[in-house]
Amino acid sequence: MKVLICGAGQVGYAIAERLSKERNDVTVIDISPRLIGAIGDSLDVRGVIGHGAHPDVLDRAGAGDADMIIAVTLYDEVNMLACQIAHSIFNIPTKIARVRSQSYLQPMWKHLFSRDHMPIDVIISPEVEVGESVLSRLSYPGAFEAVTFADGAISLVGVTLNDDCPVVDTPLSQLSQLFPDLNSVVAGIVRDGNVFVPRSADQMLVGDEIYFITDTTHVERTLGIFGHSETQAHRIVIAGAGNIGSYVARNLEKRNVRAQVKIIETNRESAARAAEDLNRVIVLHGSALDQTVLNEAGVGTAEAFVALTNDDKVNMLASVMAKDSGCKQVLSLLIDNSYARLQQSLSIDTLINPRMTTVSTILRHVRRGRIRGVHSLHEGAAEVLEAEALETSPLIGKPLREAALPAGTRIGAVLRDDHILIPSGDMRIEPHDRIVIFALADSVHAVEQTFRVSLDFF
Repeated sequence: MKVLICGAGQVGYAIAERLSKERNDVTVIDISPRLIGAIGDSLDVRGVIGHGAHPDVLDRAGAGDADMIIAVTLYDEVNMLACQIAHSIFNIPTKIARVRSQSYLQPMWKHLFSRDHMPIDVIISPEVEVGESVLSRLSYPGAFEAVTFADGAISLVGVTLNDDCPVVDTPLSQLSQLFPDLNSVVAGIVRDGNVFVPRSADQMLVGDEIYFITDTTHVERTLGIFGHSETQAHRIVIAGAGNIGSYVARNLEKRNVRAQVKIIETNRESAARAAEDLNRVIVLHGSALDQTVLNEAGVGTAEAFVALTNDDKVNMLASVMAKDSGCKQVLSLLIDNSYARLQQSLSIDTLINPRMTTVSTILRHVRRGRIRGVHSLHEGAAEVLEAEALETSPLIGKPLREAALPAGTRIGAVLRDDHILIPSGDMRIEPHDRIVIFALADSVHAVEQTFRVSLDFF
């Protein structure tokens, strides 16, 4: 597949890195010679210096025979215009644009991106994606990762096993014997920084980060089995009233009638705007690094503190101060991943990486075959994919123990006619089953091929 990427920033780099590793023909466009030089030195991609929305630059980058354009520059208007030109002049089949301004995304303007106006196939809104990620993590306070598939029916959850986990040192094969009615599968484990797909004889150890795939109605019970029975937060303090903070607060108002939310915002205008837009949320003007302001927000008795400013250092330090004040759970937005190694030493429960969240969303539309959902894990070391099995899939009609599943993969759950099925060796995949599968990075291409159909191409 030939892909043009407009923008060589963190998201553009991450997408180029992933797609080039999968042997796609990737060209990255950016106005910065420094960024193009860096991406060309470290990745097997072609770099073009220039404006991503200029026809001559797109032509020079090979837009004439490109299969897809992904516009992820810092500017919404550049991204939208790049897709418009890609359609009108070069007839590129698939056009993806990152659009950050919420004013473009209001329901009343939804016709703007139709084929008759500005034909963009996929709009990616980082603020919405990251906001939903925060809301998912608040729903399951014991988890460091929580994502849904199959229209919310199936969940992927990541938890860290502590000393009080009752099933530590238990072989995975015994879990089904101990809990025969539990619709959950341990699909992946991170141990000493390495991700692997466990076998039935493998044990889980203290300190392991495990990913389980489950019927969404079984998430809380499964968390309890793994030693995490934390209750959902209702008293919540948010640092930052920008797009993400306001989105999270607004949706907490809608979805959690018991929520008592307070926002701390250092910019007076932003604080006033948030106070006007939100109904039940209390907005405090001040710094999240001011202990007096934190005390006024009641962070010591809060059940969750969420740092969502645009400054990583403020987010992490404010999270440390909140935890030190007595807050039960702290979540921190982190743009620069070089700080991630400090998470454990700073006692931050969850780091939220907007770059990886956006990359996961884009990959959903890049994957070949009947791939309906994608979530990237552990800096791209693994993915969880939701795929639809059609009649031509090699999995159809044979017991799973006889199916040629790609190495480094594990099926976690199957949605069939509104029923969640946990896989067994005797299960036979049927046409139109929606399968959620954990795959190591090296196995993703094989998963795509397994669910690929003739003439079917994203």
